Amino acid sequence: MTSLTLSVSKELKKLMDEHPEINWSEVARQSIIQKLTLLDKMDKLLAKSNLTEKDAIAIGRRANRRIAARMKQN
Repeated sequence: MTSLTLSVSKELKKLMDEHPEINWSEVARQSIIQKLTLLDKMDKLLAKSNLTEKDAIAIGRRANRRIAARMKQN
């Protein structure tokens, strides 16, 4: 097995130290697996898409404007 070294802030390390019963390496490993599974699903979904990056950016910007307008009304 390969090793991976992570850097965490002092504050985060302090909080982690409050829970010595937790295997933080396993938490990180599971989180990485979860993220990779999500990325794999996204890749499979996007492989069938005809949208270009430019199209996706335009849709995202329109959505952001609509959300901002809705938030402004509240």
